[in-house]
Amino acid sequence: MDIERYLSSLTEQAAERRRFARGDGADPADREGRRARLRESFSRLLGEFPAEEQPPEPRLLERTECDGYIRERVEFATVEGLRMPTYVLMPRRPASVPAAAVIALHGHGYGSREIVGLEPDGSERAGHPGLHKDFAISLAREGFVVFAPELIGFGDRRLEEDKQEKPGQNSCFRLAAHLLLTGRTLAGLRVRETMRAVDYARSLPGADPNRIAVMGISGGGLVAGFAAALDERIRCAVVSGYASLFAESILARNHCLDNYIPGILLEAEMPELLGLIAPRALFLESGDADRVFPREAAEKAYRELQGLYSEAGAPGSLAADFFAGGHEIHGEPAFAWLRERLEAPPTTGRGESR
Repeated sequence: MDIERYLSSLTEQAAERRRFARGDGADPADREGRRARLRESFSRLLGEFPAEEQPPEPRLLERTECDGYIRERVEFATVEGLRMPTYVLMPRRPASVPAAAVIALHGHGYGSREIVGLEPDGSERAGHPGLHKDFAISLAREGFVVFAPELIGFGDRRLEEDKQEKPGQNSCFRLAAHLLLTGRTLAGLRVRETMRAVDYARSLPGADPNRIAVMGISGGGLVAGFAAALDERIRCAVVSGYASLFAESILARNHCLDNYIPGILLEAEMPELLGLIAPRALFLESGDADRVFPREAAEKAYRELQGLYSEAGAPGSLAADFFAGGHEIHGEPAFAWLRERLEAPPTTGRGESR
């Protein structure tokens, strides 16, 4: 057997094990039990982190008056002594009082400054915004309070050795490798820190604690989707340039080590993990020229999610924007969907757009 065939056989064996565990005609009455068990095993595979919560002890780092919003950079405690700098964009005219909040999660690049219109050194950006398209600013202009955390491994939260390199150099590999050898994952650490960002968002007087969404692109889409799967305080989620199949994206090309969760394919494929968000609302973005998370696999994931949302009795809570473009934020359809979801009671929503 050649090496490629050997790897394919491992993926096929994992799929067969999942089918056997579920049973082909699984009792619908056990559906919620299956979801609860999957949520528990997923959390365990992401890594065991301390349950106790540190006081956030927020500290204001800077404050800037911008066009239509105020931008603050704050820092607060997350887990095990770590502190996470976060931009908070507060619209001058929020859509409501208190305002709905969105946690905006950047992908690979130079960190949270990349989605709030800044250069790596913190100066105002003059050039093209890149694949992120400053979507945190767009959300603030929609009237949302926006929290843009610096995910660990990027920007100011890199290892010292990587800070000597170009701004886009990340520390993902060494962080992920170290965590893996101690029974944790980088994906898990980022998800846990994002859940602490939810805590912080809920503590601010200007943000409505019952109307919090999450939106992320690429690696930030991973964090957004998986945080929403595990944290039911997140009312809805937008996952851009990530929702796919592990077998046809993460395993089909070389990816950053932060994408790998040991043993996850023995428990579930990606759509079933994202399906843990149901019946809460989920919106997917996928560009037809995305070479990182290809369209065909994204459409397969969407079809599987349609079935999962129908089983959960919430088919209208799933929507997608399959657009002409690459590995990038598209924007307006997702923003309109968030406006609808965060303004109205959590019931059902619109379907797919193209």
